[in-house]
Amino acid sequence: MKTMKLSMKAMSLLLIGATIIACSDDDSKKLPPIGGYNSADEVAASALKAYWPLNGNGNEKISNTAPSSTVATTFVTGIKGQGANFNEGYLAYPTIAALSSTSGSASISCWAKISNTKLVPDGPSNISPIFSLTRTGEVFGNLNLFGETHGLTTSDSIQVKGIFRIKKEDGTEFGGDAVNMLKQEPWMDATHTWNPNKIGGQWAHIVYVYDGPTATNRLYVNGVKISNSAWEVRNGGDAFLLNHFTPTRPVIGALETVVNGTNTDTWNKALKGQVDEVRIYDKTLTQAEIGALYELEKAGR
Repeated sequence: MKTMKLSMKAMSLLLIGATIIACSDDDSKKLPPIGGYNSADEVAASALKAYWPLNGNGNEKISNTAPSSTVATTFVTGIKGQGANFNEGYLAYPTIAALSSTSGSASISCWAKISNTKLVPDGPSNISPIFSLTRTGEVFGNLNLFGETHGLTTSDSIQVKGIFRIKKEDGTEFGGDAVNMLKQEPWMDATHTWNPNKIGGQWAHIVYVYDGPTATNRLYVNGVKISNSAWEVRNGGDAFLLNHFTPTRPVIGALETVVNGTNTDTWNKALKGQVDEVRIYDKTLTQAEIGALYELEKAGR
């Protein structure tokens, strides 16, 4: 009887210990929010129109749309799970209905790992396309995001560029771009800002936003605004809402003329680099939302 009592006591102590350990494990899994969010999926969730996790395949997650064309693309370790690795390749998609209409503003959020393509002063230089929302027969689509060198020869400095094209009522276009100046040039006045942006060969979080009510476009890298302030505002700051040329389709890693085989520009090539966590929003992401996306995805959340 005494032995049984001791055994029961030992079992009780084991159960209490197991409960304490289990509680500790549960508590360790309850990570504190970042920017008020538990995961990147919660950021501007109602405005998210398309999302490519790129975890082992190229499917767009919300519409479950698979790529219609996959060129020189494999999947490797990314910033969050897996990401797409392009060897002068791309993922091209059919039209996705949610991306054909717009509220008048938009944001592209993604991670990219690209390198400077011009390594000697007189060498060739080409762009590194990350994302394009295309328009038929044109090099630049409705929205475009890529890296380029513009004569810079250091391998770690990347100039990032976002370009928009808006369909006007008469069918012609209104367009502009945002770009980061890598250094202060002699001709720059006090309205110009610059950012060395030394992200070559490493993962960087890149966001391009277009705000229709103010006709303003900006670029952010790793949560920090990098675009040249003098060139961010278009149309004198008066409203110019996005209106897409249709049909339009998304491409990751190339521009339209490369995909359709009509390209004749030496600077226009498919991507050599990696891309992960591509998200398209039907709104202008705020600085706080951009910062939260950066920190959450960097933490694998």
